[in-house]
Amino acid sequence: MAANPVIWFELYVDDMERARRFYEGVFQLSLENMPDAGMEYWAFPMDNERVGAGGALARMEGMAPGGGGTLIYFSCTDCGVEESRVEAAGGRVIKPKMSIGAYGFMSLVLDSEGNTIGLHSQA
Repeated sequence: MAANPVIWFELYVDDMERARRFYEGVFQLSLENMPDAGMEYWAFPMDNERVGAGGALARMEGMAPGGGGTLIYFSCTDCGVEESRVEAAGGRVIKPKMSIGAYGFMSLVLDSEGNTIGLHSQA
């Protein structure tokens, strides 16, 4: 890997308005709606020139908050390539590669220990 492996995080929520109020209030910031993401999605402010991963609050069918509700994404050139290796390595594909509009593509997989991780690419 040429870059740091973790590039993005999502905090899954049941009630987006309540969650937005909490994070905006605690951290004194405004979350930005990302309507092309294919789900209800509000991003934390981010600056690509600074160190650290960006992230968002997300509401998506099949993903719940609570234990295991935080999802780490790993950067890929084409997430379909890494996705194709998951089952042979002892994992399982949960959501195959799908478009998230202007934000590229993503896959969700279970690792060999049962942790859900995300794979992200622009292609």
